[in-house]
Amino acid sequence: MPHKLFDVDKEIPERKEHVYVKHCNDVEDDIACNTSTVPGCMTARGCVYAGSKGVIGGAIKDVIQVVHSPCGCTTYGGGAKRYPSRPNMPDGSTFPIENFNIKYVCGTDLKESDVVFGGTKKLKQSIIDANKEFPFATSIYCYATCTTGLIGDDMDAVAKELTEELGKDVVAFNTPGFAGPSQSKGHHIANNTIFDRLVGTKEPPRTTEYDVCLIGEYNIDGDLWIIEKYLKEMGINVLSRFTGDSSHDEICWMHRSKLNLVRCQRSATYIAELIEEKYGTPFMKVDFFSVEYCADNLREIGKFFNLEEEAEKVIKKYLNPIKEELAFYKEKLTGKKIYIFSGGPKSWHLSTPIERELGMDVTAVASEFEHADGFKKMKERVKEGATIVDDPNTPEIEEMILNDKPDIILAGIKEKYLAHKLGVPSLMIHSYENGPYIGFEGFLNMAKDIYAYINTPVWSLLEFNPKPEVNKEEISSNADINNNTNDINDDITDKNAMEASK
Repeated sequence: MPHKLFDVDKEIPERKEHVYVKHCNDVEDDIACNTSTVPGCMTARGCVYAGSKGVIGGAIKDVIQVVHSPCGCTTYGGGAKRYPSRPNMPDGSTFPIENFNIKYVCGTDLKESDVVFGGTKKLKQSIIDANKEFPFATSIYCYATCTTGLIGDDMDAVAKELTEELGKDVVAFNTPGFAGPSQSKGHHIANNTIFDRLVGTKEPPRTTEYDVCLIGEYNIDGDLWIIEKYLKEMGINVLSRFTGDSSHDEICWMHRSKLNLVRCQRSATYIAELIEEKYGTPFMKVDFFSVEYCADNLREIGKFFNLEEEAEKVIKKYLNPIKEELAFYKEKLTGKKIYIFSGGPKSWHLSTPIERELGMDVTAVASEFEHADGFKKMKERVKEGATIVDDPNTPEIEEMILNDKPDIILAGIKEKYLAHKLGVPSLMIHSYENGPYIGFEGFLNMAKDIYAYINTPVWSLLEFNPKPEVNKEEISSNADINNNTNDINDDITDKNAMEASK
């Protein structure tokens, strides 16, 4: 049967529809997704507020972020992801604080009395105070949370009033945590809010015939800068970014691009569709993860702008230097079992490249907030027998690890230490370990990290072994540890010799 009920889910049989085992290339059966978490599940999902602030708005570098909430939600919204930003501004000026977006977050610190009597006065004063503290900020974004959603504060009215009073855009995001089944709803609402409130309200200082907008690229650990480098060398100008290393004004003139490139197709296709509908700007869904996908997408972009030769030059420049080293890691990783548990599209972005370009065996993929179209791509891109899970909970992940014994898991911080306790390395795929992970050199970075995590001797030093069929006597001895270390050193020596001979 395509659907599977884990042993730990016997008391919540509804979970069966959320777990799919690929069988005989049958990808027609639907997998339940984008619905409220089944009661009783220990979900690792983010909330709607996390989707709007933590993903979309929070990456913009010159905006004051004000969270309308008790202090807990404000803390959760600060410094959550590696969205680095440079101080360079579109007009040639410099923003005073580098990485302002991940260093500072403001909040209203609501108390019980505010819940009883309303929190709009406190919100207004908090925005005014934040603006006094950071007067150089271009705009102010404020976010609803569960508490403010329940008491019904009119944040739009406050934003409208303060926009006029302060002389800069104040934007309200009505994304309380309970407004949808996962953070995906927060992406959607934030896309609509930004389009309705900002896009088309300002004009860029200059335009060219080769202007693009990078949509759904949040510059995790420098991913954006890799893509920008490739495009610049092809002669393409990145007019605006949505929203990694972006400025507020860039968002306002997104409508002037000649082509929109949608990188995260779960969180940002919404605004690309809205811009196409209103302004006629076409969009292209792109995937720069892995060598093959990166080359294919650069060729497609070059074809759109009649820059095919320039695209080939960039591909040759950045692909040739990594071929031998990537082949080294493929040889060492071939046959290793891997899980890909991402928040959204990375579970289908990476499954084919990891198998084809690194030789690994993807035995399970999962997503916390993907929709039906994303799960269809997952099913199409994994091998027969692979397990596909929507919104995996902690006991399910533990059961999968103990039964399947993967060599490594690509996941987030919530899964990382559970896997470690079970003796399995877990590599951060949301915020990365030693990124960037995108593009040619980024895929090599990821291969290096996967190899290092699998082969580190620490896994032989565990004081307990969670795998039930292995006895304590079978735990690796010091001699085994030394042998493992020597093997790694030999691999490193071989690689260094290879690099020295270039």
